[in-house]
Amino acid sequence: MKTKPVINTKLSGRIMITMVTAMAGGTLFNLLHMPIPWLLGPMIAVLIGSNVWKERYGWPGLARNTGMIIVGYTIGLSMTAAALREISHQLPSMLLLTVLLLLFCGGMAYVVSILAGRDYLTMLMGSVPGGLTQVLSLAEETEGVNITVVTVMQVIRLMTIIICVPAFIFSPLFGYHHADSIAAQATAVVSMDGTSLFPNLLIFAAVSILCALLGSKIKFPTAYLLGPAIGTAVLQLIGLHGPALPSFIISAAQFMIGTYVGMLLRPGQLTHKLRTISLSILSSLALVAGALGFGLLLTKFQSVSMSTALLSLAPGGMDQMGIIAHEVHADLSMVAGYQLFRTFFIFFAVPPLLRLIIKYARNQDAKKKLGSRLR
Repeated sequence: MKTKPVINTKLSGRIMITMVTAMAGGTLFNLLHMPIPWLLGPMIAVLIGSNVWKERYGWPGLARNTGMIIVGYTIGLSMTAAALREISHQLPSMLLLTVLLLLFCGGMAYVVSILAGRDYLTMLMGSVPGGLTQVLSLAEETEGVNITVVTVMQVIRLMTIIICVPAFIFSPLFGYHHADSIAAQATAVVSMDGTSLFPNLLIFAAVSILCALLGSKIKFPTAYLLGPAIGTAVLQLIGLHGPALPSFIISAAQFMIGTYVGMLLRPGQLTHKLRTISLSILSSLALVAGALGFGLLLTKFQSVSMSTALLSLAPGGMDQMGIIAHEVHADLSMVAGYQLFRTFFIFFAVPPLLRLIIKYARNQDAKKKLGSRLR
């Protein structure tokens, strides 16, 4: 009977240390006027802290899931009937650009496998854009794939994109001005004050949580994000209007997600750390460059801003890209549409394709071994 409180006390202590570290990082980034400070600040602070003082950090999945539900609700608000009609017209370009991005990743994985001296399948799974949970699950089931390398590559890809994409988006190159952002936030606050949060927020909150839990139960991809987004969109389509959330709630969601992402990376579990991490960072930067190129191509197909195009195609998580799109007032429905399409494409199409590649690779190895025996 006495062991349970001890375990809970230790866990609470780890969560408290993590929270203080994340708060310090978010506060510092906020004081320095860094982009999305409550996402990047906690992520980088916890990444450093959890790797310097191991076993002293912990973060409950419930906190991350709560943050995802909040972001999912925000994305769902942008899914109006007009926005969904616009997205349906862009399905051909969504498919084309998603396939091009995946082919680019496949070619990049081949180059990295040669430079790193590792097998192609491990590098390919580590390079697949998005679908972190699905890819790691498939990697665990596949014999001969180094799950540690795949995890590190996927997390470095995610972190590189979360850091680099805002650096581009919030730069003058993309026409971003800090004063404009402050004015837009002030307008948003005035608008929010004029709109009652209740009682509609209670209905939307209940539906968002229910959809998240239901999506998780049926193994829906990124259920805690997509479930609330779909539930909110459906409520809006039937005539209910969801209120915009106060900025401090959006910041809290960023805090919860950023802290979770910071906990993911464990460089100490790697062999050949320097080479693997260096190549992972370089391949992630190449992926960002590729997303920039495809984003530029998208601006030729559609009359959208470069910010919207890059966020639509950036191979990060839909939650992080949604947060950035919300901050810079990009076309959130388009960003969510492209990110959602790629999420489903990766969830349904990539695992079977990877299995075919694995089968082909094994058949080739078997033929080589048989040929060498016959000689």
